[in-house]
Amino acid sequence: MKNTVNNRGLQLTLIAAAVSFQVAAQTSANDEKNELEVIEIKAERRVVNLQKSPLAASVLSGDELKDRGVNAVDQLQFVTPSATVNNFGQGIDFNIRGVGKAEHNTQTTTGVITYRDGVATFPGYFTAEPYYDIERVEILRGPQGTFAGQNATGGAVFVTSNSPIVDGGYEGYISGQLGNYNNQGLQGALNLPVNDEFAARIAFNLGKRDSFYDIEGPYTGDEGVETASARIGLKWQPSEALSILFKTDLNYLDLSGYPADPVSGDNDPFHISANAHIAGIDRFMRSVLQIDYEFSNGTVLRSVSGYQQGNTVFETDLDGTQFGVFTFRDSVDETIYSQEINLISPDTDGLRWILGVYAQNDTYDFPEGQFIIGVPEGSPFTEYSLWGTNPKQTRAVFGQISYDLTNALELQVGTRYSKSKTTNHIDVLQYGTPISANQTAEFSDWTGKIALNWDISRDHFLYGFAASGFRPGGLNVPVGLGIPDPFDAEEIISYEAGWKGQWLNGYLRTQLTAFHNEYDNFQITVGYPDNPVFGIELNTPETTTITGVEAQVQAMIGNFSLSMGVSKMRSELGKFFATDPRIPAALPCDPSAGPQSISCIALEGRDQTYAPDFTFNATVQYEFTFEQSRLIPRLNFGHVSEQWATLFQNEALGDRIGSRNILGGQVAWHYRDLIVTAYGTNLTDSQYVGAINSGLRFMGPPREFGLRITKNFY
Repeated sequence: MKNTVNNRGLQLTLIAAAVSFQVAAQTSANDEKNELEVIEIKAERRVVNLQKSPLAASVLSGDELKDRGVNAVDQLQFVTPSATVNNFGQGIDFNIRGVGKAEHNTQTTTGVITYRDGVATFPGYFTAEPYYDIERVEILRGPQGTFAGQNATGGAVFVTSNSPIVDGGYEGYISGQLGNYNNQGLQGALNLPVNDEFAARIAFNLGKRDSFYDIEGPYTGDEGVETASARIGLKWQPSEALSILFKTDLNYLDLSGYPADPVSGDNDPFHISANAHIAGIDRFMRSVLQIDYEFSNGTVLRSVSGYQQGNTVFETDLDGTQFGVFTFRDSVDETIYSQEINLISPDTDGLRWILGVYAQNDTYDFPEGQFIIGVPEGSPFTEYSLWGTNPKQTRAVFGQISYDLTNALELQVGTRYSKSKTTNHIDVLQYGTPISANQTAEFSDWTGKIALNWDISRDHFLYGFAASGFRPGGLNVPVGLGIPDPFDAEEIISYEAGWKGQWLNGYLRTQLTAFHNEYDNFQITVGYPDNPVFGIELNTPETTTITGVEAQVQAMIGNFSLSMGVSKMRSELGKFFATDPRIPAALPCDPSAGPQSISCIALEGRDQTYAPDFTFNATVQYEFTFEQSRLIPRLNFGHVSEQWATLFQNEALGDRIGSRNILGGQVAWHYRDLIVTAYGTNLTDSQYVGAINSGLRFMGPPREFGLRITKNFY
């Protein structure tokens, strides 16, 4: 946002001690003040001012995403507090405040759900969908049990693309870029106003680059990344009361196969060896139909329907060398139907309410001969293969009431009842032993939130709430011991208090949050309690506690802008004994009682997985203005401290994921409708582990830089 104020001797001192701020400013008596742009949030089904809502969240526009180098979900961890994203190829471990996902299978649902244009997306696969022609991204921290449902125990991400503008004229953009690793990109969008009731918008994104890796050995694959995405949006608004919006996304993502080497490797992590085929390809589509009808009294009836279908292929060398014979490959189809209906009261009354119902069917299909772990592959006696289907169902009803107790005090109460069902119709050939499983498990729970909000003044807002979250359990894959029991649902209760303030007549905005989570039934894979030769997913028997504070700052002084976020967190596991399934053992190990032994490990007091103690992000920019142009240099920095990939915290097996310090930047020259940007990400070329899985380390991207030219059309 451009500030045209003539500031004379303006000084700003920010002292972050218990997140307190002292500001001294001297301006001319005739100065015209421009405040920071009001941030609105839509995740709770109506538009509200973030500074006046009981939500801990980060909101970024599409332009801010580009400015901060965010083009996919991985980079969100560097722009919001308390988040960590570990991408291991065919899925991600996305955790907020130490809550999300730690086990890698279709039965373990995510705890940080991503919505695209109002529809909950694939909960595990297809995570690399690029950000292009985006209106906004909202990152909500803490359980969102009322509105986002059972897969939002840690938080939720709402990604909204630009919609067609009826009567909006022909507008859009075209953008191309060139960079190192032979990076080539082209994207664009165009709004097409057909008449005064109907408009369309088309958008596309194309990209390719060479591989980051130099791989030796008789492997095939990993020839670089090639992606192609397209979106079409149609909007019909025949009256002020009725609006119909339809969007379809198509994506083809050849993701270069995600090469990796053993966690114990001491070589250059981008110079590795392999002797198996490497591949990672996602093909998927999504269609969303949203219908809004506003009654004469201002009440809105909204319907959001979603259909998603995709196929993901993943192949890798599981030992990560050119000498072993341990391989994995799969091809999985997933189809999701969803329907949500909301009834939303007007904003003008002292009593405001939202009612909703939700239904979703999600089916995984594993074709025969497509899911194989080989030691080596080629013989039924040296292979583990799986095929069949895993259909899931979710049904929910929810609602929230907001009541003004006084002109300054608001009470909010929300609740949701969710019921889920998961079924396995699968067959397994376990190294020559056939096993069949037809098993069903059901889970249900009430979640909700009660908040008290105090609007102290125009510039200051306090809130406090208690909220709960629920993540369903699932079914264990059958092994040689027979059909194992299901693992149970996770539950979380979160207590949060926050203060949001605005200072210096709108030049400075702050958010301060403190939270305490009580996290029950954390889902983890360990050795079978009675016979740890095999692994099983079960629940920790005691409560894990997670406590922390977060702060965010946005400031604008003249042509200088600053944005910062910081979090400090402490997690502690309750009493729990378990056998590490990666280490051969035969002694029994009761999760509640042990006894502690060389293989039965006492885990009480250990950190929660993917719960870094400290995160920090900052963005600074200065705008140089000239007669017909602007020059804007910008620096972005993100830090995520060390974290553990498993509760066993075995450094020899690579469980410690080191800290991440990522510096990026750009210099953008704006001339009328033209923007020329020199950009760079990971400018220090920091080598950091992006994820740990199956004994392999998956590296984060190295330094990338290039030139991007954007032409806007109005």
